[in-house]
Amino acid sequence: MQKIKRALWGDLSRAEAEKFTLLALTFLFVIGTYWLMRPLKDGLFVSIVGRDYLPWAKIVSVLFIIPLVLVYAKLVNVVFKQRLFYIFCTIYAGFFILLAFLLKAPEIGLDNTIASPNRILGWTIYVMIESFGSLLVSLFWSFVASSTETESAKKGYGLIIFAAQIGSILGPGIAATAMTLGISNLSLIVAVGILVVPLLIFFFIRRFPAAGEFKQDQEEKKTGIFEGLRLLLTNSYLLGVLGISTLYEVVGTILDLQFKYMSAEHFTNPESLTAFLGQYGMATNGVTFLLALFGTSYFIRNFGLMFCLVGYPVCTAIAVLAVFITPNLWMFFCAMIFVKAISYALNNPCKEIMYIPTSKDVKFKAKSVIDMFGARCAKASGSAITASLANVANLPAIAPVISLSIIGVWVFAAVFVAKRNQELIDKKLKIGAQGIEGAAGSNLSVHPAQA
Repeated sequence: MQKIKRALWGDLSRAEAEKFTLLALTFLFVIGTYWLMRPLKDGLFVSIVGRDYLPWAKIVSVLFIIPLVLVYAKLVNVVFKQRLFYIFCTIYAGFFILLAFLLKAPEIGLDNTIASPNRILGWTIYVMIESFGSLLVSLFWSFVASSTETESAKKGYGLIIFAAQIGSILGPGIAATAMTLGISNLSLIVAVGILVVPLLIFFFIRRFPAAGEFKQDQEEKKTGIFEGLRLLLTNSYLLGVLGISTLYEVVGTILDLQFKYMSAEHFTNPESLTAFLGQYGMATNGVTFLLALFGTSYFIRNFGLMFCLVGYPVCTAIAVLAVFITPNLWMFFCAMIFVKAISYALNNPCKEIMYIPTSKDVKFKAKSVIDMFGARCAKASGSAITASLANVANLPAIAPVISLSIIGVWVFAAVFVAKRNQELIDKKLKIGAQGIEGAAGSNLSVHPAQA
């Protein structure tokens, strides 16, 4: 067993193994509940509002994210970071409990089979689920990065991704039973899954109290709610991280919307569409599970961050060309599995490692701008591109040109960020509020733009 563990994740110490196992279990519930929400989100929105409004729903979600990011940035200054989980998980769990009852209401629920853009419930469901995926995932990785060193992360992040895939398989697996359990009961299951997350965080803090001991780093002065945006706009390293964190969302959204359009044409009621998307989620996360088990830690440790960060856009370009050559539902099904699996198992942990040599304001505030607002804007951009093409049949011909152009910029950003990250690690530096700082937080008088 020791040989297997060493081959898959490197030489994890006993303390590291316990720490990353607890974190992996927490992420299992975050991702598991989110992947249960995703088929619900699309199935309910198409049935309540209508398929043609899917691109606009992603655009509307950006407007919802803006005040959420500001509230999050304010709470980072005044609340112990583990309590952020308690606050947000309680809010989202309460929403899904309420939703279970609203879906049974005769006028606004599923008994009303007439889809209309005027039905507010469909829009609300969509933006709440979209925001959960942005907020809780970003908060989790900020929490992990604030208490992890780079060398430990290269070993332990693979374990987190591997274990989380169990949840990401179970989540859509439960969604695939929508015909049997019913949508309202699935909503209650989501609420229960969300409430497990703060319980696990509480247990983690009791076991590793240093991981959540402060509201604001002692070496950092308290900053405003717009500090994350300021850091992002004045630091080239963070702009590069923004690129690798969002450009794939534009390409992925264009592919995803084509896939959803075709799915909605084949499956015409909410239960069958939710079940099909649940099966898609199971397939995606099954492949991710295998890749995370055998590939995540191995590739990061043996091939390096540069290889992993650049390899993902190259793989995405292959998927874009595949659906251009054969534009049908099942090719999109396979291409989306391919792109998503590599993203979850390889690109995402590498992207999160980029935040380790940074200050707390970067990890929580700048990261929240990138992951929540930046990712939403990227998805909205992909949606706008899709919506601007009046004839959906034109998408398979036009989308590859747009997507490959974006991928070219994405590769450049990946190379830049990987090189810069290695320099920061080698010199024991970090990106802070005043630019490049020493490991202990001492300022080296480098202008932020030069970082």
